[in-house]
Amino acid sequence: MDRAQKEKVVEELGQIFESSGVVVVAHYEGMTVAQMQDLRAKMREAGGSVRVAKNKLAKIALEGRPCASIADYLTGMTVLSYSEDPVAAAKVVDAYAKTNDKLVILGGAMGDSALDVAGVKAVAQMPSREELIASIVGCIGAPASNIAGAIGAPASNIASILSTIEEKAA
Repeated sequence: MDRAQKEKVVEELGQIFESSGVVVVAHYEGMTVAQMQDLRAKMREAGGSVRVAKNKLAKIALEGRPCASIADYLTGMTVLSYSEDPVAAAKVVDAYAKTNDKLVILGGAMGDSALDVAGVKAVAQMPSREELIASIVGCIGAPASNIAGAIGAPASNIASILSTIEEKAA
């Protein structure tokens, strides 16, 4: 890799650290290519990405960033998982680490905050953006459906009473 390529990688990693809602750092030593592809596919489905980069270049990209403290996690064979959604990458990595003991979570960053292993697991337990939106929409929609049901109920009662009277008269 020549100097220009290294500078490009550092710039790309800098963008990842800057724009991602969450970045999870994990060791992947011993994982097969198929397992790594499976992790990448699951991450893609969740709206995130997986990146393997040289630790030295990642540390250079972290310099001057608010989450620079995660540079301590960048030792050995590390993989960076990230997503714009502040929860998606942590959820996928945590779930995958439960089924594959070769993926070991080291820590990560969420915005300006550095996360240890417990912090990443705590973030993974949080509801995703889509789940939060669905629950908010459900809360907003519930009163409206109750009002519609209350307004419609007397009309249906009157209609059933009228049909009963009509049947008796006939």
